[in-house]
Amino acid sequence: MRGMKISRLCGIPPRGAGLAAGAADTAARWLPGRANKPAPRGRTGGSAPVRALGLAVWLAGALLPAGQVRAGDAAPTRVPDTLQQRIAACTACHGVHGEGSSGNGFFPRLAGKPAGYLARQLGYFHDGLRKYAPMEYIVRQLSPAYMREIAGYFAAQQVPYTRSQVPDLPAATWRRGEQLVTSGDPSRGIPACQSCHGSQLTGVEPDIPGLAGLPYDYISSQLGSWRTGTRAAAAPDCMAKVAGRLNPSDITAVAAWLASRQPPADMHAQPAGSVKPPLACGVLGASGDGT
Repeated sequence: MRGMKISRLCGIPPRGAGLAAGAADTAARWLPGRANKPAPRGRTGGSAPVRALGLAVWLAGALLPAGQVRAGDAAPTRVPDTLQQRIAACTACHGVHGEGSSGNGFFPRLAGKPAGYLARQLGYFHDGLRKYAPMEYIVRQLSPAYMREIAGYFAAQQVPYTRSQVPDLPAATWRRGEQLVTSGDPSRGIPACQSCHGSQLTGVEPDIPGLAGLPYDYISSQLGSWRTGTRAAAAPDCMAKVAGRLNPSDITAVAAWLASRQPPADMHAQPAGSVKPPLACGVLGASGDGT
């Protein structure tokens, strides 16, 4: 896929041959065995089910250049230059309003997350700090301004939350999850999740995401990614430090307890400066609290 250029998020690659081959190549990169493997229920590691052939077919159709005629079309098709069309590649996995995928916990909710956080994550995929081939491909040619526009759209969306399934775990695991989220484990240098992500776990403006309402699969896979180095953030990377101090059973406990909680009625992120993180975090600037 070298040389492909995306002029819209929905994807308009270079004109000419090789589109289907490029789509198939992208699909192949979703196959199990890649570095960023999500966790199955109850443990870390493993991989999410992938339908590579279906993805190749979808990409081959969705990424056709504007005006290019498909076989059997009566007339050329013009791609509308609208925000909804540009975010089509996002909504295909994350939902029309960024509500997340109800059938796949590995595609998280984007709606209502701080715009600064969303824009930063798109930038990380663009720069290679986060590793996930489809996302890296989608944002490869996007400008910072374009990514901020996308982030602003999803940050403004307000849609209901749906609870995700959680594994059946021993009572001791649930207690351990609650301890780590609300109190941490000082003996191992693990701060409470609430100390950074807010008392209601709804996040803090402009760069700290909420954890409330996230699926078990997504939380466990992302903590695993930080441990293995397939997800990273600006140095000093506080989440990499925290995840490195968690063992696999801790990750299972934290992910399950968070996913089992009913989201609060007010899911807005807390104001900037309302928390003082216990660790230095590069994403939060010199003051450590995002201000």
